[in-house]
Amino acid sequence: DWFIPIISFPFKICFAICPPPHYVGGWACFIFAIAFIGLLTALVGDLAALLGCAAGIDDFTTAVTLVAVGTSLPDTFASKTAARDEPYADASIGNITGSNSVNVFLGLGMPWLTGSIYWACTGATEKWTRNYGPAGPLMGDITPSIAELYPDGAFAVPAGDLAFSVAVFTICAFLCLSMLVIRRAFWGGELGGP
Repeated sequence: DWFIPIISFPFKICFAICPPPHYVGGWACFIFAIAFIGLLTALVGDLAALLGCAAGIDDFTTAVTLVAVGTSLPDTFASKTAARDEPYADASIGNITGSNSVNVFLGLGMPWLTGSIYWACTGATEKWTRNYGPAGPLMGDITPSIAELYPDGAFAVPAGDLAFSVAVFTICAFLCLSMLVIRRAFWGGELGGP
């Protein structure tokens, strides 16, 4: 009974300075909440990077395992509760879709937008040219290099292991959806319900 209140106490103190929702039509509360969520996100990212560094795990693996699982578990429990307690699975499926959309569009969109604006304003640096130039460590044997295509500098994200991750996701999604279709066709199974 004491575990959750003790763990949540620092967060309650931190968020106590958020203005009430009825001030300025809720905008003040919204802006403070978004700012605090950004600070907590930075804290979680730094702590995950430190843990990965101490354990000898590269950043990609740390992000895919520790951070992704840690941020997805609350959504998983909320979806499970909604699927169990509601007569239909609409709330559960909506929560999953909404959560993934927010993670993808804000989690990738905002940093990439910020990075694009930064590189459009600053231009190419010596380090950027070295990394993305011919035979640069981030280019390998790709020709022409990014530095040759964009001599004034640009925001670049090397694909890395993205193709493998997308392939695994696509296969798992296909298998999952196939199981749902087969279950519905042969046994009349529906999502949700008591």
